[in-house]
Amino acid sequence: MTAAAVPDRVVSAEQRKRARSVGITYLVLAMVCFFIFTRRPGDAGFRITETSQFTLPAQGFGWALGIVLVAVAAAQLLRGFGRLSNVVLALATAAFFMSFLAWAAAGDSFSFVGMLQDTVSRSVPITLGAIGGILSERSGVINISIEGMLLAAACTSAIAASLTNLWLGTLVGALTGVALAAVLAVMSIRYKVDQVIVGFAINFFALGVTSFVSFRVLVPNRDTMNNLLPVTPIRIPLLADVPFIGTIFFEQTIFVYFSFAAVALATWGLYRTKWGLRTRAIGEYPKAAGTLGVDVNKLRYRNLLLAGAVAGIGGAWWPIGIVGRFDQNITNGRGFIALAAVIFGRWHPVGALCGALVFALAEAVRLKIGNFDTGIPSEFLIMAPYVVTIIVVAGFIGASRAPKAAGQPYEDQ
Repeated sequence: MTAAAVPDRVVSAEQRKRARSVGITYLVLAMVCFFIFTRRPGDAGFRITETSQFTLPAQGFGWALGIVLVAVAAAQLLRGFGRLSNVVLALATAAFFMSFLAWAAAGDSFSFVGMLQDTVSRSVPITLGAIGGILSERSGVINISIEGMLLAAACTSAIAASLTNLWLGTLVGALTGVALAAVLAVMSIRYKVDQVIVGFAINFFALGVTSFVSFRVLVPNRDTMNNLLPVTPIRIPLLADVPFIGTIFFEQTIFVYFSFAAVALATWGLYRTKWGLRTRAIGEYPKAAGTLGVDVNKLRYRNLLLAGAVAGIGGAWWPIGIVGRFDQNITNGRGFIALAAVIFGRWHPVGALCGALVFALAEAVRLKIGNFDTGIPSEFLIMAPYVVTIIVVAGFIGASRAPKAAGQPYEDQ
């Protein structure tokens, strides 16, 4: 009885600590509302279509939200919200986000639907990189090299698509991801080199090689080897006609639809198939799986190559899906944000997609806010996606457990 009571007290203490931290966060957000969001007069227009929009009074909404957040903070610190804590936190965060947008756009208007549509588009490389990370770590291999896979695939796909066509360029990007994943697999599985060190080595290698190629090859030959027309959005009939949601989700490029399909297939495969059961088993208890006849290392090889292919397609999104060229360090750390999405989603594809959308929203807001005279230095705006990543991962998702065998080499029995 005593042994069973100890863990309960420990868990309760952790819950109280987190509840106290969340309550203090509500108070901080309330102070921001009172002292910042109430300083700009005027109404902010959020355009839904070309002819319709809704408005928010920047000052009034800031005062009202600040008062509500103080009340929510008091309730959180005194009693808590129990099972509704995450719901209340999500609603408070969404309201604070809307207040921030109203403050930034006070006296002006912007396309709210366009910003959300851009969010979905910009989530593609983070989502596909996160799927690659999940497939790797669910198999027991830590994949720090997602950034390198995205960057190298972006470079090779830009060259291949410029010289041939967009589809072959995407295929070359996928194969580039597979090649780097093979290096990670051989070094970590066969030679049992520390997986984190191998991952960082791949990242530095990709950064160095792509920078050299960009400077020495692509810049002098930009018209022939680094110049292409990105894919155009595909409008899905009927679904695209749904008000609000249709424009956001169903007038996108093939890369967006592929990322949604990848999330759905990965979820179904990991939790509804024999392959998924074996993959999760070798990531948690590889010795037990090996005892039952699963070829652990062989399955890890296969899953890492698949992860590399998915990440490679994510890298091809930059030149083929949106930009039309390759620029030096074009990924700009999105591979590491993809790793944050893996943790945010607790190693589940759907959760990783949600994390990717959150981080992509920070990027879309940064680009949108840059059009307004907010007084925020451009350097701070550039930092926004990374600051959001740190805050979300460190403060809002609570404890999350990685697969037990991640990072541990396996010896064939």
